[in-house]
Amino acid sequence: MRLTVEANASDIEEIKAFANWLLELGEGKISGSNNCEVVIDIPEDLLIKCSEDPMSDLIDFVYPSLLQLYKDKDYFAERAILAPTNEVVQEINERLLALFPGDEVEYLSSDSICQTDQPKNEGHARLYSPDVLNGLTISGLPNYRLVLKVGVPVMLLRNIDQQNGLCNGMRLWITKLYKRVIEAEITSGGNIGTRTFIPRISLTPLDKRIPIKFQRRQFPLNICFAMTINKSQGQSLSRVGLYLKYPVFSHGQLYVALSRVKSRAGVKLIIVDKDGNVTSKTTNVVYKEVFSGI
Repeated sequence: MRLTVEANASDIEEIKAFANWLLELGEGKISGSNNCEVVIDIPEDLLIKCSEDPMSDLIDFVYPSLLQLYKDKDYFAERAILAPTNEVVQEINERLLALFPGDEVEYLSSDSICQTDQPKNEGHARLYSPDVLNGLTISGLPNYRLVLKVGVPVMLLRNIDQQNGLCNGMRLWITKLYKRVIEAEITSGGNIGTRTFIPRISLTPLDKRIPIKFQRRQFPLNICFAMTINKSQGQSLSRVGLYLKYPVFSHGQLYVALSRVKSRAGVKLIIVDKDGNVTSKTTNVVYKEVFSGI
């Protein structure tokens, strides 16, 4: 459906071929194997190869003329770099933030153990000092240190005001940075163009691997030049770069990433093997029993 929107009649055959390839990828039919994890070859025209600095080349593909177009919010709304893990996403975002013009504004969170957890675990307050809590990086939680610039694209990490479109996964564009509030403009969803104010809120992670309950008071935002594949679900973009420093690890991730675009020319991949070399092979994870009842 994304591919056929505003498509030229002359491109219909190419669009059909790409759409069929995507469907076969999503259903795990490309390799012909019954295994849930298989190594597949990506078509040459979708790859960025023979590069001395793969990440830089991917940035140039997704964000061409960044220094000339950074004031255009629509420029960021239509493009993103995707990766399977938060670690790689943060690496890309930090690199692009350094390239982005303007002054940095730093926001530090206030981290503390939840009061309800302290009576049961009196030793936690001594064991998990503020410095330890500050160092925790958890999926779905903003970092202790949040660095922003005016004009940077960000993503909302919590539902704040669902009626007005301020939901988890919403993309915004920073317009003003104040000490206690951030002004931004919505660039995705049904309220595009609406100005809003984002306050600091107290957030409690739900990760069961953490033995304590703690809260982080911080702006519920992350920079989103790049985002995880899971966060990109439901979005339609004109330009997508997929950076596979590590392979996908869950059902349908590769299909989700490659099906965000509106044209075959709008997507490029960089795949890096265990030795750090650029390759054309990657893992596709599809649990075929999901389709058995369809």
